[in-house]
Amino acid sequence: MPHPLKVIGLMSGTSLDGVDVALIETDGESVAAFGPSRTYAYSSDDRVLLVEALELARGLTDRDARPGVLADAERRLTERHAEALAAFFREFPGHRDVAAIGFHGQTVLHRPEIRLTVQIGDGPALARAVRLLTGGAGPSLVYDLRAADVAAGGQGAPLVPVYHRALARGLALPGPLLVLNLGGVANITYIDADADPVACDTGPANALIDDFMKVRTGVPVDRDGAAAAAGRVDEAALARLLDHPFFARKPPKSLDRNDFREWVALHGGLDLMSTEDGAATLTALTAACVGAVFPHLPKRPVTLIAAGGGAHNPTLLRFLRERLGIPVLRAEEVGWSGDALEAQAFAFLAVRSMRGLALSFPTTTGVPQPMTGGIVVPAAASQGS
Repeated sequence: MPHPLKVIGLMSGTSLDGVDVALIETDGESVAAFGPSRTYAYSSDDRVLLVEALELARGLTDRDARPGVLADAERRLTERHAEALAAFFREFPGHRDVAAIGFHGQTVLHRPEIRLTVQIGDGPALARAVRLLTGGAGPSLVYDLRAADVAAGGQGAPLVPVYHRALARGLALPGPLLVLNLGGVANITYIDADADPVACDTGPANALIDDFMKVRTGVPVDRDGAAAAAGRVDEAALARLLDHPFFARKPPKSLDRNDFREWVALHGGLDLMSTEDGAATLTALTAACVGAVFPHLPKRPVTLIAAGGGAHNPTLLRFLRERLGIPVLRAEEVGWSGDALEAQAFAFLAVRSMRGLALSFPTTTGVPQPMTGGIVVPAAASQGS
């Protein structure tokens, strides 16, 4: 077995809340040890710039194009990741000796149906910045981890299932097991013993709720699900929203952060609802979307583990339990770090990429065969100017 490497993963998710930094030790097949993790929040100006980049990116047809504000956003995003790493190394100087860094970047457009996915973030520039932080040749840096899957006809998402499978092997929970990541978009990994994992995006999660709360209150979050808890779910509106053709499609399938924006505007009737009722209805939509995937799974899941920012929302967890009828555990209850899980996964994927191991599978992204991916900036190459 290869010797485990000390690796950092960097994740900036669709919720646009900040940079997650997480360290693990792994050989790309199992996890030998969990290290520290931190989240470094974006400023309000950063978020505004990233939202502008998301809007502009909707018209992209070339994944390498960076017109207008997209170039500014890519520079800013790369700088924020370098600053996050600098802060991490100041707090944990003993971990400057990392062997590799997995850099997800920020997804600004995801259109796998036309074989297009765009993650901004300058890998070579970040590799140079990391070398200055760590000294010497610096670690290898792996980025652009979704492109190869999409180019081969896969959905390019989710990529985390292979990491979920590695973690689940250490659990003594009844299965089949469902791991639910509640970011801007929700995605699941279905794990049943040693069978290949099944995965897909299930629908919107925090993105719609955050955008709605930003418009209504000026604050882009329903803190602790308080507004939703005080509201009433409009079941008729929910039924209209669940008529979206996405829910009838079998996995694998994936979404862009904004795929449901127009659908909700047309069919949700949120303008006629109070803030509390709108938040409740959108929160129930997230839970109902997870339930909508159950008929497409090989067997009914017995246990669900929730991770990501949405797992901090007790109202959302309650709606999941009520609508799914199975136990819902937070990642921390099984010894995982829900907030760091995706960043850890990109550390894990970086090692798999360096070893030429598969990142995605026909059952997770619909790619024709197991696919590796990613661009590796080797340690020595990061010394360039």
